[in-house]
Amino acid sequence: MKKQFLLLLAMAGMVSLSSWAQDVVLENAKFHAGDDAAWAGVNVDESSWSNIKNSATWTSQGVKIENGFGWYRYHVTIPKSMLDKSDLKETVDFVLGGVDDADETYLNGKLIGKTGRFPSDEKGYASQWSTKRNYRVKANSSLIKWDADNVLAVRVYNAGDPGGMFEGPIRVRVPNTIDNLSINISEGTDGKGVVQSFSTLKSTMQASKSGVFAVKVVDPETGETLSEKSMKVSINEKKDKTIAVPYDNHRMVRIVSTFTETKSGLSCTAQYIPKYILTPAAPAEPRFNTAPIYGVRPGSPVHFRFGVSGEKPMKFSAADLPAGLTLNPDNGALSGSIEKAGSYTFTVKARNAKGEQSQRFTIRCGSKIALTPPMGWNSWNCWGLSVTQDKVISSAKALIDKGLADYGYCYMNIDDGWEAKERNADGTIAVNEKFPSMKDLGDWLHSEGLKFGIYSSPGDLTCGGYLGSIDHELQDAESYNSWGIDYLKYDWCGYGRKHRTEPDNQTVASYVRPYLLMERYLRQQPRDIFYSLCQYGMADVWKWGEAVDANSWRTTGDITDTWASLYHIGFELQPELYPYAKPGHWNDPDMLIVGKVGWSNNLRDSRLTPDEQYTHISLWTLLASNMLIGCDIAQMDEFTVALLCNNEVNAVNQDILGKQAKRDVVDGSIQVWSRPLSDGSYAVGIFNVGKTDARVDFKKYFPQLGIKSLKSVRDLWRQQDLSTSDVSYFIPTHGVKYLKIAY
Repeated sequence: MKKQFLLLLAMAGMVSLSSWAQDVVLENAKFHAGDDAAWAGVNVDESSWSNIKNSATWTSQGVKIENGFGWYRYHVTIPKSMLDKSDLKETVDFVLGGVDDADETYLNGKLIGKTGRFPSDEKGYASQWSTKRNYRVKANSSLIKWDADNVLAVRVYNAGDPGGMFEGPIRVRVPNTIDNLSINISEGTDGKGVVQSFSTLKSTMQASKSGVFAVKVVDPETGETLSEKSMKVSINEKKDKTIAVPYDNHRMVRIVSTFTETKSGLSCTAQYIPKYILTPAAPAEPRFNTAPIYGVRPGSPVHFRFGVSGEKPMKFSAADLPAGLTLNPDNGALSGSIEKAGSYTFTVKARNAKGEQSQRFTIRCGSKIALTPPMGWNSWNCWGLSVTQDKVISSAKALIDKGLADYGYCYMNIDDGWEAKERNADGTIAVNEKFPSMKDLGDWLHSEGLKFGIYSSPGDLTCGGYLGSIDHELQDAESYNSWGIDYLKYDWCGYGRKHRTEPDNQTVASYVRPYLLMERYLRQQPRDIFYSLCQYGMADVWKWGEAVDANSWRTTGDITDTWASLYHIGFELQPELYPYAKPGHWNDPDMLIVGKVGWSNNLRDSRLTPDEQYTHISLWTLLASNMLIGCDIAQMDEFTVALLCNNEVNAVNQDILGKQAKRDVVDGSIQVWSRPLSDGSYAVGIFNVGKTDARVDFKKYFPQLGIKSLKSVRDLWRQQDLSTSDVSYFIPTHGVKYLKIAY
C-alpha cells in the first residue's frame, strides 16, 4: 500500500475528516525530565511522574529543560472495532502532531518512529520541530494489543526553549481507503485578476475512485452558502481534479470542499480560511498616521520620518521648525539635533496633487526616549542567521515602496548573524563578509528617515554562535555609535554559561548586572540608542527593566507562527504585566509572525489563520508592544500590508497615554481586554480563544468594564461606526472584535 495522506491544505486552512470521530484521542501524559532507556518499556513505575498536556510545549507548562531530554508516557486501549470498521485493515497510525525538537517514539517498548537527530547520533543533532509526526504500525503486528492496555512512550530532546510536544492531541486511528485522498486548498487569481480559491482533489492509489467533488463558499456568521460548484469525478494517483470558485476577499468566508465516494458513501472534507481584508483603502489626499510626539535627548541626532499616506509624489514643509532641525521636502525625513532641553511644538504640512494636510507635532527634548513603542522590522523571523546587508536594504526599500513607512514603521533591525568569527586586533567588533559596510548602511537608512538596529549578547557568544560583547562592552557601544545605531537588542544567550558559575546566580542582581553594564556605556554615546533587553522574562524583568534604563524587555521566550505559541505568549503570560508599561519603557512579547517567515532562506506563509493574524495584531497593539515585523517585506502581499497599515489600529499601539491593556473578562473561551486612550475613550478587544465560532453579547460584560451606557462604538478594523444598542457580535474561532468605545 502506498503511503497514506491525510487531508493537506494551504497555510491558513483547517482540516476535518469524517472518520476522525472514531479516533482514540490522547491529550494528557505522564511526564519525567531526564533520560533513561528503561522508560520506553511497559512496566515503569509512574507514581513520581508529573501530569502534562501535549497541546502546548513543556516550557509553557513550567518545565525548564534546555539541551536535554524529557519523556511522555500514555496508556491507550485500541478498540478492535476500529479495525473492523476499516475497509483497509492494514495499519494503525499514531498521529503525534509537533515535537520540539527531535523524538523517538516507542509502542510497548519497541521503536516505531524517529524524527530529527539527537546529539549522540552519528551525524549529530538536527531539529525537525516543524515536522508533523505520523508513525505507522501494521495492524497484524504483535506490538498491537487490541482491546487492551498499550503504552506509547515518546522520548523528546530539546535544544533550546520552547521544548516538548505541542499541537496535540495525539490521534490513534485505523485508516480507510478514502484516507488516501487529499484535498489541497489554496488561493490566488484567475487570468483577469479575479480572486479565487482552488480546491484540488488528489489520490495516492493506482485504482480509481469515483464520486462527487463539491466546493462551497460559506458565510461563517450566517451559515449561508454564497456560491458553490460540484462535479462528478474519477481520480487516481495520476489524475487530479481542481475546482476554482471566486469569492470576495474583503469579506470573512470559509471554503468548504468535500469529496463523497459513490460506492461507499464515505467522504472527506477540508475547510480553508482565505485571507480577507478589512482595512479600508487609504484616501488619495495626505493623511498623517504617526503619533504627534517624539522624544530625544539634548544633542543627540534626530532621525524621524513623518508617516503620511496618500498619492505620491508628496511634498513636506514646516515653517516653524526648532533651531537645529531640517525637514527633507521629498520624503518627510526630519534630521539634525536640539541642544537645549524643552518641549518644541511645530506644524508639518504634507501636500500632493489631491490636497494638503497638516499635523501639530511635539518634540520633547529631555532624558526620555521611546515615548511610544517602536515600529519597524527585524530580520530574525524571516532569515535567521542567513541575513545579509543586501536583504536588509531590500526590506528597507520595500518598507518605503509598499507604504509601511507611511504608517510609522521605521526601525530596520539586524538580528544575529552579522558578526565576524574574530574581533579586530584592537578588540573592536568586526563584521563578516555579508555586511560590507555598517556605516554606509546606517547613513543610507538615516537619509530615508529610517532607524538602524543591531544585535548582540552580554555573553561570549550569541544564540547563533557569533561573537558577543562580554569584556568589550565599551568598545561595542562606541562602534554602534560610529555606525549610527539607533536600537540594540541585547540577548542573554551565551551569558547563561557565565551566569551559572556566579555565586549569586539565584539573585535578581545577577540578572541585572550585565544589562546595567551595557546601559552605562550606551548612555556615554552622543546618540540615542533604544535599549531592548532580550532575556525571556527571567527574574521578572518587567520589575527592574526601567531601573537599567531599558526601553523594552522581552517578557517571554521566542514566538513561533502557531496558535499554541501565540496563545501562550499573548493570553497566558501578558495579563498581569500592564502596570509596568509606560512611555519610554515597554513590555515586549516578541516580534510579529505575519507574512512570509521561516527563520532561514526557506520562507513560507505564516501558519496562523487570517483570524489568528487579526487577533495577533489586535492584542499586540492593545499591549503597547514593540511592533517589529518579522517577515520579508519585499514579498508582503496585499492582506499583510492591510493588516499592518490600518491607521486606527496602529493608533492604539501608538497612543501617547502609554497605558497597556488590562484583561477585564475571562468567560470560558471569551476574553475581553481594554486599554484607556489619551482622548478619554477605550480600545477593547473581544477575543474568542476557543475552538468554535461564537456570538457574544457585549452588554453582558458592561458591569466588569464599568460601562453604564455607550456613547459611541467604532469597529477599528473596518473603520466603521457601529450601533450603541445592538452590541451582539459574531467572533470566529481564534478571532477578535476590535472596538473603540466611549462611555
